[in-house]
Amino acid sequence: MKSEHRTVRLLPWAGPEGKPCYVLGDGAGYVSRVADNTESVQLGMAGDLLSHAADLLADRRATSRQLHYLASRLTESLRDVKRVAESRGGLLRQLMFDEDGGPEAERGHGDS
Repeated sequence: MKSEHRTVRLLPWAGPEGKPCYVLGDGAGYVSRVADNTESVQLGMAGDLLSHAADLLADRRATSRQLHYLASRLTESLRDVKRVAESRGGLLRQLMFDEDGGPEAERGHGDS
């Protein structure tokens, strides 16, 4: 029988007061699926925003107000994408340590 692999995942949204939210599990539960969908939407929106940014920056008639708005949206998007990268990097580190017999394997899997 295969043992359950549990990881701690940084979620793509913040909790009260902007504090990070995490889920502990095997990655197949409801919260993990919502997080996967949210990350997918965030990454898709980032791609769309990059296309829009390229178009706006190529337009010499773009106003400072338009550029400020674009910079604000790019900042928000970069924050989201950075969080996705941190979350996925954390999952990879946990999986690598567990598979290589590193600290995660030595410690065991959670409270079980």
